[in-house]
Amino acid sequence: MGGINIVVTILNLRAPGMTLMKMPMFCWTWLITGFLLIAVMPVLAGAVTMLLFDRHFGTSFFNAAGGGDPILYQHIFWNFGHPEVYIMILPAFGIISQVIPAFSGKPLFGYASMVYATASIAILSFLVWAHHMFTSGTPVTGQLFFMYATMLIAVPTGVKVFNWVATMWRGSLSFEAPMLFAIGFLVVFTIGGLTGLILSLAPLDIQMHGTYYVVAHFHYVLVAGSLFALFAGWYYWVPKWTGKLYNETRGKIHFWLSLISFNVAFFPMHFLGLAGMPRRYADYPAQFTDINQLVTLGAFAFGLSQVYFLFWVALPVYQRTNDLEDASDRPWEGAEGLEWTIPSPAPFHTFEIPPEVV
Repeated sequence: MGGINIVVTILNLRAPGMTLMKMPMFCWTWLITGFLLIAVMPVLAGAVTMLLFDRHFGTSFFNAAGGGDPILYQHIFWNFGHPEVYIMILPAFGIISQVIPAFSGKPLFGYASMVYATASIAILSFLVWAHHMFTSGTPVTGQLFFMYATMLIAVPTGVKVFNWVATMWRGSLSFEAPMLFAIGFLVVFTIGGLTGLILSLAPLDIQMHGTYYVVAHFHYVLVAGSLFALFAGWYYWVPKWTGKLYNETRGKIHFWLSLISFNVAFFPMHFLGLAGMPRRYADYPAQFTDINQLVTLGAFAFGLSQVYFLFWVALPVYQRTNDLEDASDRPWEGAEGLEWTIPSPAPFHTFEIPPEVV
């Protein structure tokens, strides 16, 4: 229902003159995410309902003893689960597409190709679910199809990365906290994308399935992806929400602590996975001890970095402490969009007359 709300709002309630191809990229990514939500949430609901019936009402959808098939559960779950990772990352792409142009002093490079790439990612996300299931007895023909489809999804993602880098190229860059998180996102997300491309190869995936290599890949795309983009978005829009500018020095400390500790925690996991350490094990052979200790230190440091963010960066802004500067209507010189034409903090009733977009 939330997805329907977003789709209907974007299609029906745009400002006069705001055609679809003039919308901010953040709105485009949410429009496409709304359609993904509508398509895949019922699939998850179906899987959960069948599972509950198996557990409590004696049915055998997934129970082999009653003629069911446990692999069917994997198919239904991943049919939801793979589009779901794009539900998590597409809005993040939208945030990055707002932040990078604002701090590059240039419009977004290749706007139309960004829109088409986002739509392509959404469509292809429905065609790759069984790449999670290369070790579950998938026939070779099926493995080939899902392998090639997974490689194909790297193309529109590569288009987006190219466009973000091209936006920064020869721009007048400024490195406030939102831009730092956006660049951090770009670097670390690209590493995660490359490890995903490696995992798309069925023969390699069969070796690395269920190892720490997959854990490393997943966190490089989703922590560096969704979380870093969320931070970029928070730093970018919080002056508009609260009317106060966050402390820039503390924002930069938060960024560097997060980036370094994230890489200390998750980069060594690639080597653990390549060495054959399985995930979801409470114990492991002694040869993995040193790297696991390093990973643990990085993970604690990453967690503490977010405690620092909550108490020393976010809390003072929401408490509107006196030592913070008041934000102007448009605190970022290159920021584009209707939200920067209204006072900070944004009033409850924004526009008496719908603004004309030219």
